[in-house]
Amino acid sequence: MAKIYYDADADLANLADKTVVFLGYFFGNQGAAQAQNLRDSGIPNEKILIANREDGYAADAKAKGFNVISDFGKAAEVTDILFLLIPDQVQPRVFNKEFAPNLKDTAAIVVASGYNVFFKLLDFKPTQDVVMVAPRMIGSSVRSLYEKGKGFPCFVSVEQDGTGRALPLALALSRAIGATKTGAIESSVREETAMDLFAEQALWPNIIKLFTEAYSVLKEAGCSDEALVYEMWMSKEPAEIFEAASDEGFIKQLKHHSSVSQYGQLNGALKLDGTAIRAHFKDILYNQVLSGKFQREFSQIEDDLEKEGDANPLNQLYSKSEETELGQGEKRVRARLGLP
Repeated sequence: MAKIYYDADADLANLADKTVVFLGYFFGNQGAAQAQNLRDSGIPNEKILIANREDGYAADAKAKGFNVISDFGKAAEVTDILFLLIPDQVQPRVFNKEFAPNLKDTAAIVVASGYNVFFKLLDFKPTQDVVMVAPRMIGSSVRSLYEKGKGFPCFVSVEQDGTGRALPLALALSRAIGATKTGAIESSVREETAMDLFAEQALWPNIIKLFTEAYSVLKEAGCSDEALVYEMWMSKEPAEIFEAASDEGFIKQLKHHSSVSQYGQLNGALKLDGTAIRAHFKDILYNQVLSGKFQREFSQIEDDLEKEGDANPLNQLYSKSEETELGQGEKRVRARLGLP
């Protein structure tokens, strides 16, 4: 069983006199949220530095009273603790070229995603600490829950203990952002990356495909686009189901449904043969995710993600997905309702 760390396990004194640099202030709102939480936990404002190019995010950081620097090399020189919160695809280029050469031998690097550490795409010195502090929710909730005096789920791990003090530091940072109030879960970049990429490449693609095929079958049976769109997702019933699952349990939330629904879902699920889908999932996990096959494939298109129009591979995928019967049906309904 994974160990869970609480406030009592973390000592903020481990952050005393440390200069904390956030590389990426607004990525997923995590930088903005964690920087503010850190400051409100008693880390002096003068010890927090936002490394960000001059843009709207930098302006927002300044408006909130933070010191901002656009020279990454100079920022690296004063860094004791670096929160690496820019998007995964640009981390190796920015960190390896602009930060790593100037970082102190004893600096600590903090990641919120295991991707680049697991695939060994970042250049660390053996004397440096590398830890993961990974909230399991969006940054805006990380901030709002902190302000309410509540905690949030978070993974924490030590990936390289260069100074011999990496764990106390990781726990102190977890407490400072508010994660140990309800418990920070011991994990690893392997575990975080496996679960994250598996969800993105196995679980959710199958859910998208199930909805797409279900839409077509029901459309063929005479159901209207309007009825299908609202019944399947636009009513927000699926969102309410997942919220209830979080609060009460994945299976127990079914008790809120009608008896017909409960019987149909439970009986139907138990009758399904999961052999094929289990084999499919294992293939994706071991031969695509953990093997590095996806990472190598993704690295070949990283630069194209900055392009406009059809030259961007993501735009191509969106276009193909919007051509499905579900995509076209939803487009018609939203247009009729005057929705974007």
